[in-house]
Amino acid sequence: MTMATSVSSHRSIFLILWIVILCGHAHARFFSRDPLSDGVSANTWEGLLRLPSAITAESSCEQTYGFLPCTTTVIGNLFLILVYGFLMFKAATFLSGGSELLLEILGPGIVGGLFLPILGALPDAMLILVSGLSGSKETAQSQVSVGMGLLAGSTVLLLTIIWGTCVIVGKCDIENSIAIDSRDTRGFHLTGSGVSTDIWTSYAARIMVISVLPFVIVQLPQILNSTSGRHLAVLIALIVSLCLLVAYCLYQIFQPWIQKRKLEYIKHKHVILGFLRHLKERALGRLLKDNGEPDKEVIEKLFSTIDEDQDGSLTHSELRALVIGIQFEEIDLDHDDAVKRIMNDFDTSGNQLVDRGEFVNGVSRWLQRAQRAPVASGDAGPHTKKFLSDFHTETKREHDLLDVGDQSNEEAEGIENAKWTSIKAVLLLLLGTIIAAAFADPLVDAVDNFSEATSIPAFFISFIALPLATNSSEAVSAIIFASRDKRQTASLTFSELYGAVTMNNVLCLSVFLALVYVRGLTWDFSSEVLVILVVCIVVGVFASFRTVFPLWTSILAILLYPFSLALVYVLDYVFGWS
Repeated sequence: MTMATSVSSHRSIFLILWIVILCGHAHARFFSRDPLSDGVSANTWEGLLRLPSAITAESSCEQTYGFLPCTTTVIGNLFLILVYGFLMFKAATFLSGGSELLLEILGPGIVGGLFLPILGALPDAMLILVSGLSGSKETAQSQVSVGMGLLAGSTVLLLTIIWGTCVIVGKCDIENSIAIDSRDTRGFHLTGSGVSTDIWTSYAARIMVISVLPFVIVQLPQILNSTSGRHLAVLIALIVSLCLLVAYCLYQIFQPWIQKRKLEYIKHKHVILGFLRHLKERALGRLLKDNGEPDKEVIEKLFSTIDEDQDGSLTHSELRALVIGIQFEEIDLDHDDAVKRIMNDFDTSGNQLVDRGEFVNGVSRWLQRAQRAPVASGDAGPHTKKFLSDFHTETKREHDLLDVGDQSNEEAEGIENAKWTSIKAVLLLLLGTIIAAAFADPLVDAVDNFSEATSIPAFFISFIALPLATNSSEAVSAIIFASRDKRQTASLTFSELYGAVTMNNVLCLSVFLALVYVRGLTWDFSSEVLVILVVCIVVGVFASFRTVFPLWTSILAILLYPFSLALVYVLDYVFGWS
């Protein structure tokens, strides 16, 4: 962190604390008697000099805290929205900064998989919670549209404008369906420029698509045009949403272990490829018969040349002497690790020796495995000499999808003072949580009052304005991260976007459904749910089955944002869905 950034951060914290200190109730004196008279008819109402009606209207509004004026005017409520929105933005910034510091210290797993996604969705969850808690049931029913607007707006903003912007700022030249790191010579070429990600990002997109299931469940009574069972549908959707939340957190916790296992699998395939290529060279290019079966006589002769002491078995040292001469492509593989993998596959007796029969059977199994690789081109079937080339093509493709670089390069900066960093992380998280909890309610009230003053539906105000406050810090960091023009950073950026939407669909929706169920509110958000389903499914399915995104995909993604707003307006105010 630079000196300027540190000073800016300290000034922001001081500003927030100063505002919070001023959050004391303001008091005013009230006249106990009639204020003014014309001096003629002192005992009659006609003689009173009446105050303007606007002041009377102002006196009826409810002041949330007291350090800002209570107002029912358009300008006044717009000012309150800007102030409270800025405070929610700072809360999101503090939560994001504290989360990153905590991740540097404790690493992925429980922190990265459980706490960070929840903390990232905390401002949205707070706003949704207070939108349905305050006031009577009728008041909650009118204000809960603010929470739905925030939920839909956050999801649509992340998957349209932010998603498309990340493709634009992170674009590189695309060759052979892979974006070349830090090479951007094609400018704004719609098909030859873009970003590519790893396979884990595609998995994140698929999880995001699955997370919309509670929306479908809660909408079933409306889809079936049934008035009964709506309360039960809300309860079932709440249970499913909570189960998906737990499952997603568990997946995030164990994902580093799953990723490591899959990378180990690819490393094992590199050993098989290098070993078979080396044997093929020593056998002068012939390991298979004309019918495609392994040539066991050739393999036995190879065994005899490798068995230096001619005792009928290969030891660890003899295998290591063989492996030293092998060039393993694309990876830096330790020779002892390669010998261990060969020994584990070939030594079926478990005596730490590979006899002639085990060697022949092991090589035959590996040859058959390589023959089953997808055919790359032409008629490269099992009877041709091209099967190893096809196996190499498949292995390289899987390696590119699974591993886009050493993440340790991104985390090369050491943590000089872990204790101070831990304290700072906790303070940032605590401050962000307090601010989000303190100012969520007045922000919702300001949006609701602004809606009444302007006759603009509260949904559209919260759909457009509130996500900018709660997601702006996350959006800016994602765009900056994507601009590094690397497959690794692009993969992490889009994975975080899909993860944020998934938490909206499970955590924030769980809070929303719990409010609706506990307070007995009416679920009447068909158009809003349809927008969420359309955007999540379109972007999620598209990103689930491909890892390269040319520049033209960003245009389509950005256009989904105005389309979503227009769709809600047409469905609600033309067709009368709500």
